[in-house]
Amino acid sequence: MSPTVWEPATVVDLSSETPTAKTFRLRLDHPSVHLPGQHYILRLTAPNGYTASRSYSVASAPDGSPEIELTVERLRDGEISTFLHDEVVVGDELEIRGPIGGWFVWQADRPALLVGGGSGVVPLMAMLRFARLQRVTELVRLLISVRTPQDLYYSKELPGPESTVIYTRATPAISTRAPSRISEADLEPLLLPEATAYVCGSSPFADAATDAAIAIGVPADRIRVERFGPTGAGL
Repeated sequence: MSPTVWEPATVVDLSSETPTAKTFRLRLDHPSVHLPGQHYILRLTAPNGYTASRSYSVASAPDGSPEIELTVERLRDGEISTFLHDEVVVGDELEIRGPIGGWFVWQADRPALLVGGGSGVVPLMAMLRFARLQRVTELVRLLISVRTPQDLYYSKELPGPESTVIYTRATPAISTRAPSRISEADLEPLLLPEATAYVCGSSPFADAATDAAIAIGVPADRIRVERFGPTGAGL
């Protein structure tokens, strides 16, 4: 299917990630051809013909199936996110268009340092899942910054030797790191030789993470940034 064509997608599963985020599993009419880091545009149409759309990164790894996962944060004034959270149920049909994007993608073919803040973890989770699926986890290191343990997406699946979580407001009892924002000291132990950095989060988080990556030696031309969501949940 062309990424310029709207197509139906059936909701086949819903799951809560945090008190304000849900993952929607959608089934297409054909196998998904997305790459880790790409996104789809989701469109809602009201009975009077009014339409609204928003881009959502794919959280699932490409595995040849016709199903994809989109994780959506419920925003207080978000007309699409509130409808998805409050009204959509399994069996509903939505409209999507994609996959879209060629800059912020990782194909499990080179070392990668993945750095996300809050909801910015979504496209990075697709990359981590793909690395695990392809059995190339030695190529990837993931650092996620969230405010509290309750704000962590994919909390049951994310942990592993490839992933690190830091907290900025409150930490779990087992944490040895005091709550604070991302720093060079957090990134430096995770940097693989010749790694490309993928940074995703709010603008303040993306700026701070980019500065930290440059400070530890990642060349600016090997840093790819996607500014994602308005909440800055990793700050």
